[in-house]
Amino acid sequence: MHIIMFTYRRVLTPYLMPSLKSNPAKRAALQKTGTLHPHPNTVTSPLFQDSDFFDPSDLLQVKYEMLRRVEVDQHSIRQASDEFGFSRPAFYQAQAAFQTVGLGGLVPRKRGPRQGHKLTPAILDFLQQSHLAQPDLDPSDLAEQVHQRFGVVMHPRTFQRGLQRLQKKRR
Repeated sequence: MHIIMFTYRRVLTPYLMPSLKSNPAKRAALQKTGTLHPHPNTVTSPLFQDSDFFDPSDLLQVKYEMLRRVEVDQHSIRQASDEFGFSRPAFYQAQAAFQTVGLGGLVPRKRGPRQGHKLTPAILDFLQQSHLAQPDLDPSDLAEQVHQRFGVVMHPRTFQRGLQRLQKKRR
């Protein structure tokens, strides 16, 4: 199935879309979605040189073409990863993501924690009790108390967000 999809894209897509390389709106959209290639100058594939369609700034397109180069054109992984400016481990990650999820797997994910992972239930309980006992307590003082009691260093804004979430839950 992937070979059919690769072949379809390779044959038909260049005729469906005009050049967007120099389009500032495309650049802004790529940046907003996190698919703006941070190092487009590392892409040395002839496909992306002087092309009206292929854009080395489009990270998703570069990764897809790198995978296609190995799958369809039977190039070595080393050669494809070098041409498209990726390491071999990055190639294998992209390949696994594509095989598991499809094209959506090539879209970069946000880095870092997805939620307030330091705000454990015990710390949230302590925050709530401290806030009820002393509503005017400064968040930086509260941060110091949590550090002394739990050994966890947090930014005072983290406590404010935690208290806001607790107040939303009560409503």
